[in-house]
Amino acid sequence: MVGIGPGGIQGRTHQAEDAIKKSDVIFGYTRYIELANDLLDGKEVIPSGMRQEVNRCLAALKKADQGYTVAILSSGDPGVYGMAGLILELAQEKNFKFPIKIIAGVSAANAAAASFGAPLMCDYACISLSDLLVPWEQIKHRLKKVAEADLVVALYNPRSKKRIKQLEEAAEIFRQSRPPETPVGIATSVGTKDEHTIISDLGSFLDLEIGMRSTVIIGNTTSKVYGDVFLTQRGYKI
Repeated sequence: MVGIGPGGIQGRTHQAEDAIKKSDVIFGYTRYIELANDLLDGKEVIPSGMRQEVNRCLAALKKADQGYTVAILSSGDPGVYGMAGLILELAQEKNFKFPIKIIAGVSAANAAAASFGAPLMCDYACISLSDLLVPWEQIKHRLKKVAEADLVVALYNPRSKKRIKQLEEAAEIFRQSRPPETPVGIATSVGTKDEHTIISDLGSFLDLEIGMRSTVIIGNTTSKVYGDVFLTQRGYKI
């Protein structure tokens, strides 16, 4: 399980690149395959589309069981909304006995935070707004608890063409606990040539372009904006 980071070559770790180079067969969502294409010469490459995660992992496990060294690519970190959990569950369920290694990558929240400054300097939470696998009522419950706890939050999968209301409801939940001037950062396609970042606030960020390749970071009551820098205070005496 290899995390290739946010997307660009410079965001990949040496460990991730080394694991891909040593693999015979590469599995992954089509876009992730494209992002690692410079490392794939001479390898068997098996891409697949969205919502084919279980089939992808089963096919990779069967290939590895035949004696091949197999890599499944995840964007960001494979253990953060990636395939690491699924592959480990399936390996246990189907009684595959070979070793499985998880190669960490730079997650979207960390890459986005660095592009703004230091909004995750203190305690924070990551919540995906995708309700394909988690019921929306459960996601809302988590959002409310995070908002009440004054945690900075990084929102993954914030909005798609068909899924609009979730981000609007999330914003309303945080507006009940935080002032409208609370900093909000939107980072899209971080680490790629299409990277776009902007700092807004809780009162108006919904008017901005936000999609599935965006990560939204909502600050807490100690978060500040200085020019083009978004940071959350840790509590140091200065």
